Amino acid sequence: MLTGSAPVVLAQAQSTIHFATGESAARVTGAITGHDYADYRLEARGGQTMVASIEKTGGTGHGTVYFNVLPPGSDGEAIFIGAMEPERRGRIALPRDDDYTLRVYLMGNDRDAGKTIRYALSVTIE
Repeated sequence: MLTGSAPVVLAQAQSTIHFATGESAARVTGAITGHDYADYRLEARGGQTMVASIEKTGGTGHGTVYFNVLPPGSDGEAIFIGAMEPERRGRIALPRDDDYTLRVYLMGNDRDAGKTIRYALSVTIE
């Protein structure tokens, strides 16, 4: 069961994912439009594994929503690229203690046409 919370975010927003006491998983929801993106920060330790997935839950777009995982200090370079995974799910070994960023975004016609897609992002730290 996934628990935890983070606020619904707006374009180019940055939120922090916090796990409920005693939990190691969270599910956050939001909406993304066109060329916008939403960043979620998550503190983790080196040697842990992040398991993350995203699903479309509604909106005006017809495509898919994606996420990348950016390492600490990244200017956009990702250690996981969700668009390369057909299941929109990743299992990422984390190299060091720090904050990691999950970046949610659109591609293709939905991005170019300014469509809005609602999503749910699930994250577990093992």
